[in-house]
Amino acid sequence: MSNRLGILKQLSWHTFRHTFSTLLKANGEDVKVVQELLRHASAKITLDTYSQALNPQKRTAQSKVVRMIREKQKLSVPSLYLAQKGKSP
Repeated sequence: MSNRLGILKQLSWHTFRHTFSTLLKANGEDVKVVQELLRHASAKITLDTYSQALNPQKRTAQSKVVRMIREKQKLSVPSLYLAQKGKSP
């Protein structure tokens, strides 16, 4: 079937498990639900083996950290300026 779809690399049933897990995660399903659907002994196995972070999720996570850093820098710049002038904030 994969050849008819133009997929040339070999697929196994694990390929479908990875895809299923990733799509469930992308739909916002709880990791415990995914674990039980895949019949894993623990959620750690599900997260470590089958789920992949999708690029938009990675970008969102990185953007949150950048915003946190920028906000702290904005808050500390006036204090730093005053400290250099020998004044207290």
